[in-house]
Amino acid sequence: MVESADPLATDAVRPAPERGERSRNLPRHAVEVAGLSKTYRTKGGGQGKPALNGIDLAIPRGALFGLLGPNGAGKSTLINILAGLVVKTAGTARVWDIDITERPRDARAAIGVVPQELSIDPFFTPRELLDLQAGLFGVPAAERRTMAVLEAVGLADKADAYARTLSGGMRRRLLVAKAMVHSPPILVLDEPTAGVDIELRRQLWGHVRELNRAGVTILLTTHYLEEAEALCDRIAIIDRGRVIACDTTQALLKRIDSKTLTLIVSDTLDDVPAALARFEAEVKGPHELVLRYRPSQVPIGEILTAVRAAGLNVLDLTTEETDLEDIFLQLTRAARIDRPQ
Repeated sequence: MVESADPLATDAVRPAPERGERSRNLPRHAVEVAGLSKTYRTKGGGQGKPALNGIDLAIPRGALFGLLGPNGAGKSTLINILAGLVVKTAGTARVWDIDITERPRDARAAIGVVPQELSIDPFFTPRELLDLQAGLFGVPAAERRTMAVLEAVGLADKADAYARTLSGGMRRRLLVAKAMVHSPPILVLDEPTAGVDIELRRQLWGHVRELNRAGVTILLTTHYLEEAEALCDRIAIIDRGRVIACDTTQALLKRIDSKTLTLIVSDTLDDVPAALARFEAEVKGPHELVLRYRPSQVPIGEILTAVRAAGLNVLDLTTEETDLEDIFLQLTRAARIDRPQ
């Protein structure tokens, strides 16, 4: 996590009168919500449908923060409230220590949103699209950094090409550039790699890391759990409008105290050897033995000692760690058991 100069303290944007003061006293949290709720009206005046139900969440300044949850969990509603596109029902929300209700324009200037959909006018060039976007945020023409932003996302050589001629990967990068024209300190990426190939996904990952190292707080929503695990230093999981977990990525991974050891042996196995009977072991094939254990209770050295005692000749072994998918499934299932619809 990088704590660099305030990204708002540039010549490209002046989102609030207290700009100089915020440069000296940077907020501890880039985003902070308390008791945030949103209930959508239903037809006929019946009981509304809650999309967010009293969410409390704090995203540290400079974090690369993952927001995970199944479809309909409330992720998009939360993002849209922060971006000023949806009006909250209750609670408070602050963006870069700016209350979104008291100073909505300043709050919107502190955040850039990269939508999942490729919403780009095909008849504009990247240069024109960025100039238009900067104008919408009130950035004076003399203070715009259009070419610098295009250079940052690797599109400087396509500045005057029509957007319709750009590849899918270039259009994704152009969306990131549009979100950065007003130099926001917070960037929201909503499913940025949905439907893109592996090579492009890695390129986007690299660019996200560069932005974060430059001091930009990143809020990432994704359905690719391995993506969140690889990129994010903190993760929140929401389900049915509630936060069911929020912690560092490593702390979340430690929640499931489980590991799998797979042994390939030269011996032919008919059953689990007696020396390994006290472990949770299973014969998967004539030469494959799988053991599941809790690292906090059983050191792997103890298992390997028992393997030697069993007289097995090990040709190969692999271990499988708990991953974020295990945590995600365990927590969402538990939440639905505790709070059935």
